[in-house]
Amino acid sequence: MVARRIIGAVAESLQLEAHEVVTTSSIGITVFPQDARSADELLRNSDIALQHAKQNGKNGFTFFDAAMNAAALRRMALEMALRAALEKNELQLHYQPQIDLHSNRIIAAEALLRWQTPELGAVSPAEFIPVAEDTGLIVPIGAWVLRTACRQAVDWLADGRPLQRIAVNVSVRQFSQPDFVASVVATLRETGLDPAALELEITESVLMAQADAAVKTLAALKRIGVQLAIDDFGTGYSSLAYLKQFPIDRLKIDRTFVQGLENNVQDAAIVNSVIAMARSLGLEVTAEGVELPDQLAFLRDSACHDAQGFLLGKPVPPEQLSALLA
Repeated sequence: MVARRIIGAVAESLQLEAHEVVTTSSIGITVFPQDARSADELLRNSDIALQHAKQNGKNGFTFFDAAMNAAALRRMALEMALRAALEKNELQLHYQPQIDLHSNRIIAAEALLRWQTPELGAVSPAEFIPVAEDTGLIVPIGAWVLRTACRQAVDWLADGRPLQRIAVNVSVRQFSQPDFVASVVATLRETGLDPAALELEITESVLMAQADAAVKTLAALKRIGVQLAIDDFGTGYSSLAYLKQFPIDRLKIDRTFVQGLENNVQDAAIVNSVIAMARSLGLEVTAEGVELPDQLAFLRDSACHDAQGFLLGKPVPPEQLSALLA
């Protein structure tokens, strides 16, 4: 009751000169003596609860519990270990093949980050990528991923492997860096990869957050000659008005739609619509998350260009993909 009264009081509008200002608040609550007995512990616990309140959408309150403390300690350990991961060579890239549905050949591969640490074991990307994003570590890590993937692609092409492109995911923080385009140019020069053999995958949310700036950045990347793809298409708040302005080469249909193809009429309709729209805009389409033969058959019948997923090939270390390409 007290927390709700505080939030309500803070939310009352204020008149500052000619402007009406509305403020929101987030509250973390810890209880003495159940949660802790010392002032330092209580303050720490309330701060942990406050962070959870912010993560839950802000303008609300959250009570501390022991699970939050465990999560906070885990996150702290992840952050500390992640800061040293590059220096210790703990990061690896696995590569998932992308299959041309007309020729049934591997024509591309997506580079996917993996992290194995002696202290924490194998850490899921779903757990450590958000930490990297929040701390800014994603910028140097992303630069390493791009450089490593480009070098690997150069090696494969030098060995005569039939690879049209290597796909690399770009994070929000990377894309918004003022020198992002220059860093891509520098990486291509350093590794010697043909720009046309590099595909940068960018999510809808990244593009729509600052659409006008995104158009300029994408245009600069296209002038370099790299390929551009919108990842997880259909899951964000995309605008078709902006889509026609983005110099995009490919749409990637999110796995959530592909995995419902065999028994969900709505998912099937969405996939068909995306493929038809892409074709009319002169874009290619890659379907993600293909796990069943029926899904693959549907995509073939719908004239989808490429596909990836466990049915077609799991993410594997570079030497295993080399064998597949051979």
